[in-house]
Amino acid sequence: MEEGIIVKSLSGFYYVENEQGVFQCRGRGLFRKQKIKPLVGDNVRFEAEKKEEGYIYEIFERQNELNRPPVANVDQALLVFSAEEPAFSSLLLDRFLIHMESLDIEPIIVVNKMDLVKEKREQELLAFQQDYNNIGYAFYFVSGKSGDGIEQLPPLLEGSISIVAGQSGVGKSTLLNNLDRSLQLKTAEISAHLGRGKHTTRHVELLSMHNGWVADTPGFSLLDFKSISEDDLDVCFPEMKERLPDCKFRGCTHRKEPGCAVKQALENGDIPSYRYVHYIQFYKEIFDHRRY
Repeated sequence: MEEGIIVKSLSGFYYVENEQGVFQCRGRGLFRKQKIKPLVGDNVRFEAEKKEEGYIYEIFERQNELNRPPVANVDQALLVFSAEEPAFSSLLLDRFLIHMESLDIEPIIVVNKMDLVKEKREQELLAFQQDYNNIGYAFYFVSGKSGDGIEQLPPLLEGSISIVAGQSGVGKSTLLNNLDRSLQLKTAEISAHLGRGKHTTRHVELLSMHNGWVADTPGFSLLDFKSISEDDLDVCFPEMKERLPDCKFRGCTHRKEPGCAVKQALENGDIPSYRYVHYIQFYKEIFDHRRY
């Protein structure tokens, strides 16, 4: 028996890599009976000859797992947004951040296509960067097309499993091609009619890059909150989480309760107003979904 990591899942086969190479494997039939599905990123025990089909016999305990994209044991997420085409959205960014916080995955915010930005818009984006830096998030500006700013990213990848996630059309594949020129991932131009990019990434695969693993994941723009309750939402906002002990009432929802430390911080300008607006919007969305 050998141990390795699943680096690709395609057409019922799992490609497991270790120091000896990459082995094409299938999962044991027992996994299907137990309703267990191997995922890219899983650390597994398997048996296989180099040129023959092997079998995965054991999946080690997962640190975490994502359903969309289906990846396990993720350490960090490069959340890629474009400055323009499509325009940067703090609302969508906060949706991504909530999901990463709930899964204990460290988010790294990367705003791409800075070559398209005019001066006024640049100042707006710099203000967003300051806000998110103050909360504790890493926030980088890059241009995948020109390569500007890309040099900031390689040190972040070392020793980690990272996912690259974001809307279609924000330039994830272009960004990865800049990080590793040998990849030559397919890219597509924005559809002017639809206002979004074409889905050019067809499967999840871990790419060996800068002494770490990076998952190029299918583009998507909608994230629901089915796995998050409204009672746990505030702990997914770091600037709210740190103030919970100072709220007058335990279980404060930070909406109408008196003595709320979060609302006081909002009034003092210590919490960005748009972050609080997004919290209220997400709270209502989760509550309404649970009720119906």
